[in-house]
Amino acid sequence: MTQNSAHKLCAVIKVGTSSITHADGTINDNMVVALCRQIVELKNAGVEVLLVTSGAVAAGVAAMGLSERPSDVSTLQALAAIGQSRLMQRYNDEFALHGAIGAQVLLVPHDFADRQQYLHARQTMLRLLELGVVPIVNENDAIANDEIRFGDNDRIAALVAHSVSADVLVLLTDQDGLFTSDPRYNDDAQLIAEVQSSSDLLSISAGSAGTARGSGGMASKLSAARIASWSGIRTVIARATKENVVVDAVQSRSGVGTTFVGRDRQLSARKLWIAFAAETTGSVVIDEGATQALLNRGTSLLAVGVVSFTGQFEQGEVVEVLSEKGELVARGASAISSLELSSAKGRGADHSPLVVHRDELVLLMGDF
Repeated sequence: MTQNSAHKLCAVIKVGTSSITHADGTINDNMVVALCRQIVELKNAGVEVLLVTSGAVAAGVAAMGLSERPSDVSTLQALAAIGQSRLMQRYNDEFALHGAIGAQVLLVPHDFADRQQYLHARQTMLRLLELGVVPIVNENDAIANDEIRFGDNDRIAALVAHSVSADVLVLLTDQDGLFTSDPRYNDDAQLIAEVQSSSDLLSISAGSAGTARGSGGMASKLSAARIASWSGIRTVIARATKENVVVDAVQSRSGVGTTFVGRDRQLSARKLWIAFAAETTGSVVIDEGATQALLNRGTSLLAVGVVSFTGQFEQGEVVEVLSEKGELVARGASAISSLELSSAKGRGADHSPLVVHRDELVLLMGDF
């Protein structure tokens, strides 16, 4: 939310590739028209809106006349560069019909992990909102590396929502919301109207990408809902083609998808990244004493409490912290490499090196 308009509602709307493009990758004009109309309606009602959009790679595939989406990273990056300008042109043309202005904001996960980058990106988006412009955010696939294969705009949308202190995050998809099971394969699947507790949210699981064109799917939307929930942000997952879905979701009207209630506990952007967005490169198993120390006393994790570890990781990379029963206790940025941890085993507590500092640790066991 902008610094000079604390009374204004702020919403982040995310639309995925399967919704914003057709099966052949061409941009879905009907969806662009509907999105822009609803965003302008919200703006006219005093709501600040940011749009997070996928579809650059698919639009690039269509522009080049390719019969299928390539799999090699360099070609995907090139196609993203081709498609991104076409995607923005379509949004700009449609917003112009309503007297509105859009602004391209390209981000990568590093922009949220690095403090200075985070502040720069945040200030840019806040200033755009102050100017009455609609920030149109996309992952910078043209220069991304691992992110183009593992990233998705659902998580970026949640991190954007956190950075601008949004009130609501709307994740548009090709399903009506979150179901008790996959409705594509189970006729008895029931729509879940509301998810309230963080423990319920952590226990829910879902499948991966639902279409060949997209990188997300319901699993990534649940990850985004967790990030937003832990930021105190209400999140709605709903069908993109539902009539007036964006306006209805932002204004908390009933019958719109699945609503995830924001929780009281709020994390910093850095800890949100560690907890839900970063890729883990290993895991450490800790004994019961270390588990209780982390949970009950808020201590850092020392090597003396580590029973075993898997994977190869460097200092600063994110690892999972597991109990001896295999339960996920926490995630954290390691203070040492796996090689250093291996050599530290056997040392007494007085000489035990730091594995994860408590400031770089996010507890995930129970309702913390």
